[in-house]
Amino acid sequence: MKRVGFRRSPGEYNRLVRVKTSITLPEELLARLDRLGPNRSASLERAALSYLARLEREQRDRRDIAIINRHARRLNRGAQETLEYQKLP
Repeated sequence: MKRVGFRRSPGEYNRLVRVKTSITLPEELLARLDRLGPNRSASLERAALSYLARLEREQRDRRDIAIINRHARRLNRGAQETLEYQKLP
């Protein structure tokens, strides 16, 4: 495998190691990528990073909701007690 680096912008060197790979994509997708700019690899990298970040965020949100749901009765009871305490006389 050939490892390559590339510049994100003039004068800026991206020190992350790259691994050259080959994938097969539909022509229409490649045409859309080409309309974004001359660097398909950079476009695909940004898209993959964004997609992975979304999946990780969704996974984290599901985990957080499960934790909240496990403790919902206690949390709701505490909230209700607070509201009752704050009632005006």
